[in-house]
Amino acid sequence: MRISVFLFLSFFGCAITVTAFSPSVVFADDDIEEVKDGIEEIRDDLKKAEQERDALAAEAASLAGSLSIVAKAIDQTQTVIDETEETIGRKEAEIAKLEEDADRSRSILGRLLLEAYYRDTEFVLPEILSEEDMFRALDDPDRIFSVGERIRDALSRIRTLRATIEDEKAELEGVKEEKEKLLSMKAEQKDRLAVEHAETRSDLAEQEATIGELQAKLVELQSDLAVLTGKAYDAKDIREAVKFASDKTGVPDGVLYGFLKMETNLGANTGQCTYKQVKKDAIDIWYGSSSKWKASRDLLEKRQDLFYDLVDDLGYKKDKKVSCTPRSYRGQGGAMGVPQFMSDVWNGYRSRISAATGHRTPDPWNLTDGVMAMALKLKAAGATSTKASVIKSASISYLGAFNTNYYEGIVYWSKNYKRLFD
Repeated sequence: MRISVFLFLSFFGCAITVTAFSPSVVFADDDIEEVKDGIEEIRDDLKKAEQERDALAAEAASLAGSLSIVAKAIDQTQTVIDETEETIGRKEAEIAKLEEDADRSRSILGRLLLEAYYRDTEFVLPEILSEEDMFRALDDPDRIFSVGERIRDALSRIRTLRATIEDEKAELEGVKEEKEKLLSMKAEQKDRLAVEHAETRSDLAEQEATIGELQAKLVELQSDLAVLTGKAYDAKDIREAVKFASDKTGVPDGVLYGFLKMETNLGANTGQCTYKQVKKDAIDIWYGSSSKWKASRDLLEKRQDLFYDLVDDLGYKKDKKVSCTPRSYRGQGGAMGVPQFMSDVWNGYRSRISAATGHRTPDPWNLTDGVMAMALKLKAAGATSTKASVIKSASISYLGAFNTNYYEGIVYWSKNYKRLFD
């Protein structure tokens, strides 16, 4: 049977056509070399794109640092302005008080002199003299003169102090004006940096998208090469799948068996519910219509859409069975196949699974793909040894929380997995 595989590489502005045959037919070396050339070309583009991405990330980090420094400087400058305004306010209050004291002293002196002139007029100076002192002052011209001198001295001191305070206020006004100019400059600088940072972040996002597209194309070509060269792998049983995944990732066989046993009993129990039932139970049992759980309901909807897209790509019906919604703790069902991945998690690993197994569309219910997915996730969690501490950390990463029975089961079967096949 003859099969044509068309690979359209928009990055090269042309279409590369690869002709593949059934396993009994030898592939043309030219076809294989053409795909290999395409792989190398994409790898070169990917390397350049990653270098540009790293440069943009460094620039974005630098701009973020500059923004932070400028924002801090603005806060400090504003603090100085606020403190200066407060000090100016106090100086103005002091000047007003001095003016009031000066007016009061002038008034007292004038009244005192008038009283001395009109001796028959009743007059008291409660502000500066007792009644007894007042009468003594009025009977003694020298004493009146002395009181007047003291008032004139006080007025002189008030004028001197007022001049000093006015100078201090003028100096503070100058500081305030200078700081306000600096604040304006810093604000403009912050706005420019913010625009540059936003543009750089946008460029970085575009570069990440380009890298994602290149990586997807690379995986497609690697999968095609695996088919052309007969290197796409399909395990016949769980033992072959574990050995293949372990060799590829470095996760020990025992660790894989331990997780497979606890997750799905070596792939035997991959779920009993449809996604429709999962959704209904999650809402009825746990989420309801409360706004508190809106994010969880939105995630449930997203995962359902991804699940339907996946089973459609794989040729399964929508009622493909997944894990049921738990009733003993708040959560969602929907975990798929051998590794018990949620659909969004599976999508995050698809390209890596495909690159490792050679399968264009990885299948969570396929032993090879499912065990490879588990191995890749465990490797990311650091599970490349059989140490209990390593397994504990990996079990928390895989399950999302620590569970004693789950952890102890993995440790037991990682050491005694050969009993699984006795």
